[in-house]
Amino acid sequence: MEDIDLELDEMELVAAAAGYYYYSCLTKQPSRCLSPRRCEFVSEVLNGHDDYCREMLRMDKHVFHKLCDILRQRAMLRDTAESRFRNKKGILSQNVLAACTFDLQFIFIYPGWEGSVTDSHVLRAVLDNPDQNFPQIPEGKYYLVDSGYLNTGGFIAPFEGVRYQQYEFRGANQLPRNAKELFNHRHCFLRNAILRSFNVLKARFPILKLAPQYSFQIQRDIVIAGCVLHNFIRREERNEWLFDSVGAAPVDEPSDPDDLPDVQFLSSMQEQFAYSLRDSIAAAMWDDFLNKWDEW
Repeated sequence: MEDIDLELDEMELVAAAAGYYYYSCLTKQPSRCLSPRRCEFVSEVLNGHDDYCREMLRMDKHVFHKLCDILRQRAMLRDTAESRFRNKKGILSQNVLAACTFDLQFIFIYPGWEGSVTDSHVLRAVLDNPDQNFPQIPEGKYYLVDSGYLNTGGFIAPFEGVRYQQYEFRGANQLPRNAKELFNHRHCFLRNAILRSFNVLKARFPILKLAPQYSFQIQRDIVIAGCVLHNFIRREERNEWLFDSVGAAPVDEPSDPDDLPDVQFLSSMQEQFAYSLRDSIAAAMWDDFLNKWDEW
């Protein structure tokens, strides 16, 4: 019994020592920043210990971020070039506006916008500039866009606050319960083409997933060149291996509650017409679904 008690005491000491080391060393946050450059200093303060942020900025981190947002909106604060290219996840990126066919071929590509810019802002800039040669929309036809855009002439977004992703229609709840859900399900199924196109593009050219050490103009040209080659391969070889593997699978796009459309994009009359059009399309779909479809 004494030997067993001794072994238990030794094990308890080892466990206590390991626990002390973990909580005192491994879980520590840096409490001081040493970078002499102002941008690095602020970055380390915001990524460092909460107490140090309060000491240096005299406020909590989330309060500081809110203050910066308000100052930006009032044009009293301008981001540096690098910070403008950081997306909402803090990753350096560029915003690429693209349109594709249901055949997974790109018909328009416009890279080069800062990662922090909203999708609807990029689209508005393209539509306001005839030199961009955005493909004309035939009457009665529409581009399917995600919830980061508003409904306007030629562009239809899904209903907000209604299930949308394909995985939400699996299992016991697979049947749509109303016109809005049916519309969103079909909208997602068709708009999946752009997600699959980008998946194939990035699988073929992994450099598009990185931030290569090239000038920004070259990085922009890499995106354009990749899309051109993507289209050429698609036309020349219909059963190409990447399209059959990566491009054939449906993609569930994670929803982003912060990805809100630009509310200044539409006038009230345009907005009313666009929403009425979407409602009428959804109602026609629902009527057809109830009266003519034998199975889901």
